[in-house]
Amino acid sequence: MKCYLVGGAVRDQLLGYPHSEHDWVVVGATPEEMLAAGFKPVGKDFPVFLHPHTNEEYALARTERKAGRGYHGFVCHSSPDVTLEEDLERRDLTINAMAFDEDGQLIDPYGGRDDLEQRWLRHVSQAFVEDPLRVLRVARFAARYHHLGFRIAEPTWNLMREIVASGEINHLVAERVWKEMTRALLEPNPEVFFQVLEHCGALAHLLPELADHATAVTWEALRHAAEHNQPATVRFATLAAELDTEQTQHLCEQIKSPNQFRELAQLVSAHWTALKAAVSPQTAFALLESGDAFRRPERFEQFLATSALLPTEAKSVAYLRRAQGVAGAMSPQPLLARGLKGKALGEALRQERLKAIQEIKAQ
Repeated sequence: MKCYLVGGAVRDQLLGYPHSEHDWVVVGATPEEMLAAGFKPVGKDFPVFLHPHTNEEYALARTERKAGRGYHGFVCHSSPDVTLEEDLERRDLTINAMAFDEDGQLIDPYGGRDDLEQRWLRHVSQAFVEDPLRVLRVARFAARYHHLGFRIAEPTWNLMREIVASGEINHLVAERVWKEMTRALLEPNPEVFFQVLEHCGALAHLLPELADHATAVTWEALRHAAEHNQPATVRFATLAAELDTEQTQHLCEQIKSPNQFRELAQLVSAHWTALKAAVSPQTAFALLESGDAFRRPERFEQFLATSALLPTEAKSVAYLRRAQGVAGAMSPQPLLARGLKGKALGEALRQERLKAIQEIKAQ
């Protein structure tokens, strides 16, 4: 039994890039031997085990054979006679097909180190076209390493387009698209992820609303969101900037985005354009009410943060933030002390909030 450190940990260690996860491949072992050594099984599609002390993943070396459509259309074969080179050959990119042995010696049968040095994202073999998920993975790596000068090799571009043209891309399930997309949103250049998908034709199949309506405005806002270290919800909401509410709803349904992402995106698509011009007290109050700013101030602050990344009037965003502060601080207690309740209380509180907004000046 021999264990090898593989994949991202090797790639990023050679690149000098931060990393935390460590994946291992075990050659020459059976599941029974892994269990006897105290490893805990976790794999469903193929034998993966957790180390009894470090809790890191150890997978038995395996090969794959295409047997159906989509990401799950593979039959995996794992046995003690599968070599490390055979295991590495099934991986997507050469930079992900390297390993360190137990002595720290690099094993690089497919030229991954050279591609790291030359800044190429290049496929390992023609088997690349069998898995449509690899289109998203390449796009995500392009978004991660764009600032380091990485680019996609032309033969790999061609295989990505072949995956799209064959219809394989349509067999990706929404949950998997969302998982890769959210990971890409948190990369240093998330806009590159979508631009790569657009360039190879996948965006029209996976996210048609963005393919039809997103422009440089969207990608620039997303880039600024990453530069300002905004959370994933804000980064996702920038994608709705050039969509109407119906298009945003369809986009969120198609990729099954969680409610917190969907709600913020819909708020942006519905209201951020109102901030392109100077905002009056009445407009500010209407935006605060329609955005549920008094009950959900954190979400409304994310709406303002998203709007600030888009082509808006900076003074309007600042004024709306101040309006939220003064109006949200209004307490209903004095009104309750006057005996108001029900609808009368609600209307009186509305008027007090509007009055408070009217008393501040836009700067």
